[in-house]
Amino acid sequence: MDLATIIGIVVGVFFIGSAIIIGPAPVAFVNIPAMLIVLGGTLATTLIRFPARVVFTTMKVANNAFRNTVDPPHDLISKIVELAEKSRRDSLLSLENVPIKDEFLKKGIQLCVDGTEPEVLRETLRTEMDGIVERHRRGQRIFKGIAESAPAFGMIGTLIGLVNMLVKMDDPSAIGPQMAVALLTTLYGAVIANLFANPVADKLSERSNLELQNKEIVIQGIMGILAANHPRVVETRLLSYLAPKMRAQVSASNKQQRQKAA
Repeated sequence: MDLATIIGIVVGVFFIGSAIIIGPAPVAFVNIPAMLIVLGGTLATTLIRFPARVVFTTMKVANNAFRNTVDPPHDLISKIVELAEKSRRDSLLSLENVPIKDEFLKKGIQLCVDGTEPEVLRETLRTEMDGIVERHRRGQRIFKGIAESAPAFGMIGTLIGLVNMLVKMDDPSAIGPQMAVALLTTLYGAVIANLFANPVADKLSERSNLELQNKEIVIQGIMGILAANHPRVVETRLLSYLAPKMRAQVSASNKQQRQKAA
């Protein structure tokens, strides 16, 4: 689980909720008509902008904001270097029965073993990588769309509340409820956009960038293995994707593993 996402949402809800609860009238912040305007309008707009199938399957993509499913890049590099060493020591065919956790890396190694031409292999992996990234970006666009629609319908609710209030100016008892609708729709829209939709979209973008980096590491590593490059050359090339501090740690860890194996 990604504790940062969960803690962020919980902290936001806690402080906003606390400010409401310690106020003079917490119940006044619960308004069904205002909720219907914002939630109903946002859902309707999302369904208009995107296919229904895509909208309802986006929850699976949204799971990436709450769970870190991307493998650390240094683990991938260590595994690829291990495969490069085995390929150089035994043969490329010896990689066929090596257990590989990452499905993208596993598919690439299988293509290597099957004798796929380098350019065909690269193109195949990049096509799959582009498909994965596009699915993630589609999920980001949906949440960005929600972040745009919720405040807009908050403003629509405000206008509806103001119109109803002006119509009821001769009835002082009706002014308060209509003003509540006018203000609370704006509040609901702002909370949905800024506490949920926008942060989730940004977290999905970050996850997508990390996965894109991992896929690029895999492709470069597999091309190095296929070209029979020395494992140290493969390692040096892949470490360039990491921050300098992480490069030193991974390089030292791989060196220790080689010494133990020797």
